[in-house]
Amino acid sequence: MSDETSGLDEAAEQTAPQAGPQDTQDIALSLWDQVLDFVHGLMRPWNAYQVAIVIGLIGVAFLLSRVFGPMLLSWMRTREGWPKWRYRYLLLLHKRMALIFFVALIWATVLIMREVTWPSRSYILAIVANLALAWLLIALVARLVQNNLVRAIIRYGAWIWVTLVVLGVSDETRQLLDSAALTVGTIRVSLWTIVQAVVMLGLTFAVARFLSGTSSASIKRNEDISPSMQVLMIKFLQVLLYGAAFFIGLRIVGVDLTGLAVLSGAIGVGLGFGLQKVVSNLVSGVIILLDKSIKPGDVISLGDTFGWINSLGARYVSVVTRDGKEYLIPNEDLITGQVVNWSHSNDFVRLDIFFGTAYGDDPHVVRKAAIEAATSVDRVLNDPKAPVCHIVGFGDSSVDYILRFWISDPTGGLTNIRGAVYLALWDAFKDAGINFPFPQREVRMLHED
Repeated sequence: MSDETSGLDEAAEQTAPQAGPQDTQDIALSLWDQVLDFVHGLMRPWNAYQVAIVIGLIGVAFLLSRVFGPMLLSWMRTREGWPKWRYRYLLLLHKRMALIFFVALIWATVLIMREVTWPSRSYILAIVANLALAWLLIALVARLVQNNLVRAIIRYGAWIWVTLVVLGVSDETRQLLDSAALTVGTIRVSLWTIVQAVVMLGLTFAVARFLSGTSSASIKRNEDISPSMQVLMIKFLQVLLYGAAFFIGLRIVGVDLTGLAVLSGAIGVGLGFGLQKVVSNLVSGVIILLDKSIKPGDVISLGDTFGWINSLGARYVSVVTRDGKEYLIPNEDLITGQVVNWSHSNDFVRLDIFFGTAYGDDPHVVRKAAIEAATSVDRVLNDPKAPVCHIVGFGDSSVDYILRFWISDPTGGLTNIRGAVYLALWDAFKDAGINFPFPQREVRMLHED
């Protein structure tokens, strides 16, 4: 019984159709014959008339777009307060205005000709009308995709496929692409599989991007979630959505995902040896988000860099300084190095400035004038503590003081507030007759005998 079964299996394998070079050649010749038949059909009188009608409608649509295009732009300039997506779609309609007019004109022409003459005499017009309408709808839908490369792939791929379907050669094209294949072991990869994978991954990634953007906007609007947790949730959501889009796209195409287990193991080894710094920065970024030690808006000092956190990335932290420079600091440096977070638990920051006065000035008057001068500056606070001034030493030429005061807006800068307090001290000491000392040296000339 087993011998008979094996014999039947071998016979079935021998009789099963296999795509070979001859099949590919036959499919290509069939497509070429259909193209020649279509070209020869254009030479018939009524078909030539339809081609002339299409060319005339293209010219009319172009002229209408030249007339109504500036009118649409002028009307758009009068619209204020509209969301950006409305302006983007209006600009898209303005850019495709000639195609919109052409679709309306050619469909009206097709409907009229079907009423007054035979359907065969509007056959080419119907094909062109279907193509034009499909191209217009694809252009409008593809605008939802934000990534330029993905949008271009989806738009042109959909245009080509819809054109093949309308012309009735989609099955032959699919067979031709499927016949061009490469077999490695038990895996067979054809051009048709690659096209399907590109299209489906593009669509799934576009959906994932749309869902990610919508969810991120909702998370950012939630004031009950801290800024660091917002960033963590958004990053986790992006990884989840894009990962799901990748695997779902491959499953739709029919790729066996069990083979990715070996690939994931190889990637893990590569991450462990060749991408240590990258992985370290990624893990450090997650730790920063979890322990909330640094969050967007905090004012930090790291070495000679002083600024506020602009954004938290997966690999680095963006720090913007007062002079407009943006430093991209690796997350690992913030975990392993010493970081001064001026606004970790609160926004209050105490600043110290040092100065000296002459020995002839009364220290009680100096301290009072210094405190009043600091209090007169707008950014200096009286709460949690009012400014204080203390003597810290007796120098060679001056009595040395320290003036301490608090501010609540370190993002406004530290150097400028120190400069404002120094200027207030200068004016106050000038009005009170307090002198700033400077080193004095007495030089004696010894006469030689």
